[in-house]
Amino acid sequence: MLERGKQVVVPAGAGAPPAVSATSWLVADLDTGRVLGGCGPHQYGTPASVQKLLLAATMMPRLDPKQTVTVTDEDMNIEPGSSAVGLVAGGRYTIETIWLGLLLNSGNEAANALARLGSGTDRAADGVRAMNDEAHRLGALQTHAVTPSGLDGKGQFTSAYDLALIARACFAQPTFRRYALTEQAPIPAQPAQRTKGFLIQNENQLIYRYPGALGGKTGFTDLARHTYVGAAERGGRRLVVTLLGAESAPKRGWEQGVSLLDWGFTVPRDASVGRLVEPGELTATPSAAPALAAPGGPRPAAASGPAHSGSGWLWSVTVISGAGVLVLLGGLLWRRRRRLP
Repeated sequence: MLERGKQVVVPAGAGAPPAVSATSWLVADLDTGRVLGGCGPHQYGTPASVQKLLLAATMMPRLDPKQTVTVTDEDMNIEPGSSAVGLVAGGRYTIETIWLGLLLNSGNEAANALARLGSGTDRAADGVRAMNDEAHRLGALQTHAVTPSGLDGKGQFTSAYDLALIARACFAQPTFRRYALTEQAPIPAQPAQRTKGFLIQNENQLIYRYPGALGGKTGFTDLARHTYVGAAERGGRRLVVTLLGAESAPKRGWEQGVSLLDWGFTVPRDASVGRLVEPGELTATPSAAPALAAPGGPRPAAASGPAHSGSGWLWSVTVISGAGVLVLLGGLLWRRRRRLP
């Protein structure tokens, strides 16, 4: 199936997914790891603020949400005009407040603070290194963080498939799930800095407008365009959608996510075109490559399986059509991360 020149892979018998402007996307089951469909899932892209999910997956288990910490001048070093929640240098906040500032308002200063605080060295750069280590552990080998916030940096990239792995790790944490569904939160006054308290609102419209929403994260930079991760539950089934490189017309990023979630819930529960790898799986002992479908064999719309191939990870997808068999290599993910050209 082609969508505006892009190859879309879906299970046999599944309806056609909606057309979206995103250059790549993926829909998967959060619980089983089944991939229900995708378009360029291993295509390199720029994350923008959905990178904050990797920060959450890495640092949330390390930090005590009740601890009160001090924001530093270094934390406030963000690109002028970029997203900020309104923390102030010298201000005293709980870790939970900073997480809410990160996930509700996409605060870039909050990202700097959390990367620094969770680094173990009080250095945000070491926090970014920890994020990359966590991405590797999760199997997100097409992900490399340069900034904790997702502000553009040279050599920073991810993929729709990797974002699904990262989102799955986030939604496995009860604290993250609670934050992701929080509609508003107070940012306390800082008398010593002469700032008043105020309320922040969750910017992810999914939680207000989509029944069964579990939350997610929006992102945008001029380079990345619109990026989105969202999850929802329906009939005891939890799905996640990830998309990169979207334009806001005719639908905004979260609305494109909604369209793909609606489609995903129509796909049979046992159908898939592949699966999400488990944490640590790609650093385990290599296994044999799966057999690919051959002409005259079974006729699913797509069949895939993970395979180690010497120095890398190969996700193969076999698409059966009336014209015959087309073997698509979704992407070769090298253990040694490479930079974008």
